[in-house]
Amino acid sequence: MNHLTDLDHHPLIVAAVTPLTDDGTRLDVSAIAPYTAFLEEHGADGVFACGTTGEGVLLSLNERHAVAEAFRTAVSGMLIVHAGAQATADTCALAEHASEIGADAVAVIAPPYYALDAEALTAHFVAAARACAPLPFYCYAFTARSGYPLPVEVIRRIGAEVDNLAGLKVSESPFERVEPYLDLGLPVLIGNEPLIPAGLGRGAIGAVSGMAAAFPDVVREALDQPAGIAAERLATLRSAMDASGQFIAAAKHMLAERGVPVGPGMRAPLRALTGAERAKLVRAVGEMRVLAPTPVA
Repeated sequence: MNHLTDLDHHPLIVAAVTPLTDDGTRLDVSAIAPYTAFLEEHGADGVFACGTTGEGVLLSLNERHAVAEAFRTAVSGMLIVHAGAQATADTCALAEHASEIGADAVAVIAPPYYALDAEALTAHFVAAARACAPLPFYCYAFTARSGYPLPVEVIRRIGAEVDNLAGLKVSESPFERVEPYLDLGLPVLIGNEPLIPAGLGRGAIGAVSGMAAAFPDVVREALDQPAGIAAERLATLRSAMDASGQFIAAAKHMLAERGVPVGPGMRAPLRALTGAERAKLVRAVGEMRVLAPTPVA
């Protein structure tokens, strides 16, 4: 597939959930093909696998390999594999595996827990980019998950040391924290859905969206018409999904509501929604009057 910048529209890459058994202890790989079909039928240009919404850091390396391979088989568009892990060695192993299975790109978030300085961050990202080269490589900026920001100067240093830095996934908020990344001259994919209209207005090329894991059609509409009611729906729907504090569980529940065979299982210590949380979510989405269940064979 052509690179994202070659598309004639704003690309939508879905930060997909990872289907698990109901107790969350094992992968449900059989659900990935019908799930992918649902995403593509509703406007997705590709999948971002094993990222934040995909519970990637809670899966073993072997599980992440299996998920990436299943999505590679199922996805007809672009597959970006998130290879971010705590240790550089694991990150590089995941990046190399993504290249071996024919993924279209690799993305890496700054390792969580330890607040790494510029030297350590640069070395980590450069090693990961080289591990998957010549595959396109995306830096993933998300302070709320890594625990510290990814400095723009580090991204410049990475770009000076590798040939395959292709762009950025930026999930920062508010928009003032997104803007410095838009000034780097690299393709930017917005990760915080309510900021998509502002991001497109400042030159972002599209989105990597966790909300699109359950509502690709809503995000697709906002990318195609980034103003007015479509943009308002992004904020309203994001608020409904965030209300319980269990965003990934909310996405999995809404997939079931829409007829997609993805179960509620979450990898501990994450949890599924309570009955009250499920009812509140379904009620809030129903009040939007824009969606209906969409069964997938």
